[in-house]
Amino acid sequence: MNTPEQLLFTKDHEWVKVEGQEAVIGISDYAQNELGEIVFVELPEVGASFQKTDVFGSVEAVKAVSELFMPISGEVLAINEGLSEQPEWINEDPYGKGWMLRIRIADASELEQLLSENAYQEFVK
Repeated sequence: MNTPEQLLFTKDHEWVKVEGQEAVIGISDYAQNELGEIVFVELPEVGASFQKTDVFGSVEAVKAVSELFMPISGEVLAINEGLSEQPEWINEDPYGKGWMLRIRIADASELEQLLSENAYQEFVK
């Protein structure tokens, strides 16, 4: 299982990459592997605001549909438009071209509640 060290994780298997006052969000390699082949992704509109733990979309795989939960509060600045045509990017490269959202962080203190790479590795064992 691939989990880059610079990322933070949730127990719902979302990842967060902090870039200044913004964050990029996606689902972990573990999550995409458990879901199997992803065939559809539903993401919010740019400009939408979410509180931590709100459902922001879903991923549909051959095996199941899974809701996506916001790891931290923020406003959506961009979505990965390519996922509408290429949802398999999440399977192929969940931490790269499979990213889902870019948000403006509303409350940076919420980052402290996320799991480090090591803590996430222990959690999924």
